[in-house]
Amino acid sequence: MGYRWVRMSSMKVIVCVKQIPDPALPGELDSSTNTLKRDGKLILDESDSYGVEMALQLVDAAGGGEVALVSMAPNDEMSGMRTALAMGAAQGLLVSDPALAGSDALTTAKVLAAAVQRLGGADLVLAGTESSDGYTGTVPEQMAEVLGLPSVTFAKKVTVDGSTLKVDRQTEAGYDEVTCPLPALVSVTAGVVEPRYPSFKGIMAAKSKPVETVTAADLGVTPVGWEGSGQAVASVEQAPAREAGTIIEDDGESFGKIVEYLETIKVI
Repeated sequence: MGYRWVRMSSMKVIVCVKQIPDPALPGELDSSTNTLKRDGKLILDESDSYGVEMALQLVDAAGGGEVALVSMAPNDEMSGMRTALAMGAAQGLLVSDPALAGSDALTTAKVLAAAVQRLGGADLVLAGTESSDGYTGTVPEQMAEVLGLPSVTFAKKVTVDGSTLKVDRQTEAGYDEVTCPLPALVSVTAGVVEPRYPSFKGIMAAKSKPVETVTAADLGVTPVGWEGSGQAVASVEQAPAREAGTIIEDDGESFGKIVEYLETIKVI
């Protein structure tokens, strides 16, 4: 069943933001589950900062409205959400529940879709194309299916004209021009806009902006976690070391050696 949300004179955009361990620090795996540890402070995924900035710009272009956030993270962690709030988002909804540990992409999509509904829906839902710590690239499309919304992926430019969404969708050959009715869900690529830096005023204001914390049970989503995903990480192995490359010295006949080498590795 699809959802129709109608806004009369302003625009509401909900952005999915993932909070991840700082990629500048060495990651650690939980030995019992072979999954990434998320015990400490989590930061805003850089890929989602583009969605936040795009949402803020679209609301400004519409002449008013609101940007809200939804996120799923352990231990009531909201440091990354506070960064997005400092950029200018008005409110957030955090889903934090020990039962969610081990959730797969589809379960995550169901949880985030329920969070969007709890916020009353929106004219537009934005997300990054994929997270920096998961790289499944499937959650936004699965959310759209759960919500019954049209989905546009790999957006490099997003505009709204009345009740119509216009997107330049990035492809290997350039881009496709896509239009669809609102409400809709869009995943944006890195570089679609230049994210703003939170100002000191924004950082201070973010501390008082409302963030509701709920569990999966509050959202009525079950089963979740390992039970809901039906999968487990059997093992994690070190990636094989990269082998040394082949050096060909230019002796005036090197082109023949290059062709021979490319034929050997079946490139030509």
